[in-house]
Amino acid sequence: MSDVPFGFGLPDRDPERRDPTPDPADPFGLGALFGGIAGGGSPEDVLAKMPLFAELQKLMNWSGGPVNWDLARQGAISQLAVGHQPTSQAEQTAVAEALRLADLWLDQVTDLPSGIERTAAWSRVDWVEKTLPAWGRLIDPLAEKVVAAMTSALPQEAAMSFGPIAGIMGRMGGLMFGAQVGQALGKLADEVITSTDVGLPLAPAGTGVLVPQNVADFAAGLDRPADEVRLFLALREAASQRLFAHVPWLRQQLQDAVHAYARGITIDREAIERGITEAMSGMEGGLDPSNPESIQQLLGSGVLEPEETVEQQMALRRLETLLALVEGWVDTVVAAAATDRLPGHSALAETMRRRRATGGPAEQTFATLVGLELRPRRLRDAATVWAAMSQRYGSADRDRLWSHPDLLPTSEDLDEPLDFVARQGLDDEFTALMDEQPEKPGDDEGRA
Repeated sequence: MSDVPFGFGLPDRDPERRDPTPDPADPFGLGALFGGIAGGGSPEDVLAKMPLFAELQKLMNWSGGPVNWDLARQGAISQLAVGHQPTSQAEQTAVAEALRLADLWLDQVTDLPSGIERTAAWSRVDWVEKTLPAWGRLIDPLAEKVVAAMTSALPQEAAMSFGPIAGIMGRMGGLMFGAQVGQALGKLADEVITSTDVGLPLAPAGTGVLVPQNVADFAAGLDRPADEVRLFLALREAASQRLFAHVPWLRQQLQDAVHAYARGITIDREAIERGITEAMSGMEGGLDPSNPESIQQLLGSGVLEPEETVEQQMALRRLETLLALVEGWVDTVVAAAATDRLPGHSALAETMRRRRATGGPAEQTFATLVGLELRPRRLRDAATVWAAMSQRYGSADRDRLWSHPDLLPTSEDLDEPLDFVARQGLDDEFTALMDEQPEKPGDDEGRA
């Protein structure tokens, strides 16, 4: 999915894979979503060929923010039309039973209480529609910052040229982001198994979710009973829900890391001026504000691509570390709960590891969103921390690290995870020693 970036960050960090020459006929990436018709002919001709734009007036009058979420929803669902399966009553019952049993098993390996108040079996379309509010909170600040940064960086002469059609450009930006987000969510909906599969809680608070159609795809070829696979995945969902329900700062910290990246978006004004001059000289007739094709060619030329700053790199590192710690903790508590109960746990856990190593939904989503590559090495190091904490100090002290963000291992700590674990024992011993020290005579008078 990393070949269809939302357009908020660098499209690809690998210079060998990055295409330095955007397709001038389709700079917004609409062709991939609408069968290659974007950019061909006049805008009226293109729109006439798109059944998705039956409500064109509504879409063009979008005023709900920098991303046209109506278009994103329609684009994602249109990709799911073929092969979509609604959930049955039997699937809903099976999911509810699996999540309830998963919670009972987890009660024995962690002091964090259940975070599930209700259960749900979602179809792929359900997943798109019911996670849109969470995506909006995450993506809108990024899109808004990109648009604002690009607009403010335009030279005065170019800004005056664009002035008469600024409103149209804003709506076109909403369509562009909406189409790309919709394409990405449509692909994700084909893969995600739970509501927390991307590393963030996307369902309404307190809702534990499995996507039965994707659970069945995950189980295909594993040679394990369907109910065993379902229970393994329910354990992962229930464990994630416990963290996000009872670590109150965790959800916000993850979102803040993404938004910190957005705040750091800057545009090189001199590069913009040079790029616009070059772009205008290369256009037949130059840049014509009344000609949408010349504007589209400029936007697709790459001159408005933001630069990544040191602050943004730090924000991405924080996000990567937090996601790895969440995933590593889930791996650890699920193993503790399932190893002696699920005969196929080792095989299922290995399948999940391979899925992550080849780019699962979490890595794909954030690589697409902000250029973040969630490296499997970080996940292994995070899992090492949690497993070693469990073995050396017990589950209570392990989970105590979630009581405050400053207690969690940093990215540097994950470089030497066993050293971090050893230091926790030294800190506890020092605290106990200080508590046992007798109070010196005169301390009361000195404090008085």
